[in-house]
Amino acid sequence: MKRAHSLLIVPVAALALTACGGGTTDSGHSMGGHSMGASSASAPAGHNSQDVMFAQMMIPHHRQAIVMAEQAATRASSPEVKKLAAQIEHAQGPEIQKMTGWLKAWGVAVPSGDMKMGHGDGMMSERDMKKLGTLSGKDFDKAFLQMMIKHHHGAVTMARTEQASGSFADAKALADSIVTSQSAEITTMRHLLAQM
Repeated sequence: MKRAHSLLIVPVAALALTACGGGTTDSGHSMGGHSMGASSASAPAGHNSQDVMFAQMMIPHHRQAIVMAEQAATRASSPEVKKLAAQIEHAQGPEIQKMTGWLKAWGVAVPSGDMKMGHGDGMMSERDMKKLGTLSGKDFDKAFLQMMIKHHHGAVTMARTEQASGSFADAKALADSIVTSQSAEITTMRHLLAQM
């Protein structure tokens, strides 16, 4: 595992982060001291560095979506927003467990809770998250939908990169599911926003 950590593939990390829509040249995103890349040379057959990157980036992305969704239970006023948030939480929790299992099986780092990512991937800033936590009622509903649409766009972009460049069948299947489900949720959220 230490060997995998020491073999950081910066170009792959930079390429994957750019593909997520951030356009950033900062490839130094950290995961609690662990590298974001993984060596395909030391990885078991059946997956590649894109599969590793997909899981390592999607886990914290999902975690943030769950934090946002959990707030809706007590802060949202719209039953539709509460229902959508519960749906997001219910779907993404098991997906985190699945991706965590892959990373452990591959002998690479599971993202820590303090991982920072670029905002081009749809991640909310700490300021955004703090602001959301101060809102309630219709103000929360509107901000939640606007933020989650952006968040979902980031996830769909990452999933499409996995569809195109990944090799692990289960990861590609999850990417397919994310594109389908989150694209549908984006349509729902836009509809709800239009009604406000």
